[in-house]
Amino acid sequence: MKIKLSLVVLMYLSGIVGYSAEVPKSEGSAVVKAVVLEKAVWLTSLSEAKAEAARRNVPILADFSGSDWCGWCIKLDKEVFSTDVFKKYAAENLVLLLVDFPRSKPQSDELKKQNNDLSEKYGIQGFPTILLLDAEGKLLERTSYLAGGGENYVTHLRKLLKNKRNK
Repeated sequence: MKIKLSLVVLMYLSGIVGYSAEVPKSEGSAVVKAVVLEKAVWLTSLSEAKAEAARRNVPILADFSGSDWCGWCIKLDKEVFSTDVFKKYAAENLVLLLVDFPRSKPQSDELKKQNNDLSEKYGIQGFPTILLLDAEGKLLERTSYLAGGGENYVTHLRKLLKNKRNK
């Protein structure tokens, strides 16, 4: 028999916000954690991303995107962010934050304000812009689309973060 685990239970068991799954009732929280860790979860709240980054001691990858109109953003999502290699790397090593500026998708006024404020704060000039931030929101590195798929992008991120740690 399967039970559907609620978001609250998964948050408690895994410490990762925003994902729910069905798992066999007889299997314990280790299975839930494994299922969740395979999933790259995109947060939309900077304060939640900072708290999660501090808790896990990992950087934040902030994707400034026009998800429903920007061709390069859509390409980055399709070629990189949707790949299993990126999802696995991100789930283990990053907190993902989507700072989206859609034209057709609805957003709350609060989210629009947060995203506009972040765009101003970090001097975003175009989309996609990818920022690597520490748990306090301090800019570590800035990048964008890079051809070559998920594996190439993960290698790129590793180099950026390694260089930052070595400075």
